Amino acid sequence: MYRRRTIIIMGVSGSGKSVVGRAAAHELGWEFCEGDDHHPARNVAKMSSGVPLTSEDREPWLVNLLEVMNGYEDQGKSLVLACSALEADFRDQLLGQNNVELVYLTGDRNVIARRIEARRGHFMSHDMLDSQLKALEEPEAAFVIDVSQDVDAIVALVVRAFGPE
Repeated sequence: MYRRRTIIIMGVSGSGKSVVGRAAAHELGWEFCEGDDHHPARNVAKMSSGVPLTSEDREPWLVNLLEVMNGYEDQGKSLVLACSALEADFRDQLLGQNNVELVYLTGDRNVIARRIEARRGHFMSHDMLDSQLKALEEPEAAFVIDVSQDVDAIVALVVRAFGPE
């Protein structure tokens, strides 16, 4: 019997969460959700102006993401969620749901900084990378992937690890 699952693709801004998540969801035939789309406008404004979010700022975002995850579960759909999930407490609440697994995209700061500099139209500026790295509490249990590989190789690893058994 097929069971519904959620994969959370986590990492700092610029690690490739959205690109990898979208491609992995496509390959798996699952739904994709961009976690950044569920930030309250206040959070987006704060980050756009270069001000790091606090744990308190992230609370309404967490509530929104849990509602999204529950909505997909209620529909019987599997989901790939791109979400920074930098803090362990935040992650624990997301992972407390049924059938949720974690992929951690990590890598050299300079590689990630170059990726941030190359993208256009995203609210997260290059200046915010250091604050995200400072806030990051690395997960103890996750499928860890180094982002120095090309996107296709990373997606293939995710699909092999979480695809049909």
